[in-house]
Amino acid sequence: MNATAAPRPPLLSLDEVVGRIVDDVRAAGRLPAESVPTFDALGRVLARGVVSEVDVPPADNTSMDGYAVRCADVPQGGAVLPVSQRLPAGVVGTPLQPGTAARIFTGAQVPPGADAIVMQEDTEPVDGGAVRVRVVPVPGQWIRRRGEDVAAGATVLASGRRLDPQALGLAASVGHARLEVVRRPRVALFSTGDELVMPGEVPPSRLPPGAIYNSNRFTLRALLQALGCECTDLGIIPDRLDATREALRRAADGHDLILTSGGVSVGEKDHLRPAVEAEGQVDFLQMAIKPGKPLAFGQVRGRAGATWLIGMPGNPVSSFVTFLLVARPALLAMQGADPSPLAALDLRADFDWPRPDRRREFLRARRNPDGGLDLFPNQSSGVLTSAVWGDGLVDNPPQQAIRRGDRVRFLPFSALLA
Repeated sequence: MNATAAPRPPLLSLDEVVGRIVDDVRAAGRLPAESVPTFDALGRVLARGVVSEVDVPPADNTSMDGYAVRCADVPQGGAVLPVSQRLPAGVVGTPLQPGTAARIFTGAQVPPGADAIVMQEDTEPVDGGAVRVRVVPVPGQWIRRRGEDVAAGATVLASGRRLDPQALGLAASVGHARLEVVRRPRVALFSTGDELVMPGEVPPSRLPPGAIYNSNRFTLRALLQALGCECTDLGIIPDRLDATREALRRAADGHDLILTSGGVSVGEKDHLRPAVEAEGQVDFLQMAIKPGKPLAFGQVRGRAGATWLIGMPGNPVSSFVTFLLVARPALLAMQGADPSPLAALDLRADFDWPRPDRRREFLRARRNPDGGLDLFPNQSSGVLTSAVWGDGLVDNPPQQAIRRGDRVRFLPFSALLA
């Protein structure tokens, strides 16, 4: 009697899978916080919001080089006023006397009594230390008011924000020399597969039949570094159950996430499932996306507690796309950052895609000089050149044919990697 084949698990939508992973990670709690110098906080996620204790600017100041005046003293163009003081940035002037003007430079504090700045292009010097004002000023012109950028007591950067250069500048502008940020995720990375070899170990001329260079090790390590993670590279694990279990035990200690590539299918050489089941718990999911259908998600027991595991497919583009769509939100959630899907760009397809898949497709494409999108001709999951040639992914719904001129959803790599 033939054994009955086990039913295939249902295909789950990408949103279902990511939602479940993010919910589980959030429920386990955010990674701990640490204090770092603002200089060194680029790319980190704020654990505590930044509150300003000062007004920015701290006093009314000028946004132009020119002259501070009283509007009442210039009822018409051509008025001549003696220059009573000179105010570069950093110098606090005395009150402006009626009937006089103050020479003032960008960023300098507006002297009490002045109610407008006349930019120097609208003036001309007059012998004897005076200035002719050729235009009639309007009260408040070219004056930046105290607190118009930031008011004291305002939260200028919210908890959960990933810090970009402009955010660091804003934190510094309100006096914060240190910031409370979430500790960097510690990720253990390894690949499985006896067919894998490392570049440099075997020259191309001596590459054995069936062997391939391990590109995923380089791609995934770089992706983790781009997200600010600390990566421990455990290398290539042989296709043996005992070796896979030993790698999982090593990876579980001192790490927040184990990231693997390969071994998530159901072949007899795919040892990840029994290894994780022996060392923890795991679900092998089938996602309704292309590329990147198989995925493992679970936890591995460690001496200090459980460590998350995400197992990704071995095909290079599948691994790359799965990281961007699944692992990236999980890592953001660990840090308390917003893992919400990115807003896609609405762009014109300058290509035809007449035979869509029943799964949601992520097609490698790039913007052209005419404002549309070109498609890489080979969309195979093993063609890594498509990800290098392209600058983003077309997010195509299931069974949706694309005709030249159609509007499509485009996810730029620049945003997915930010």
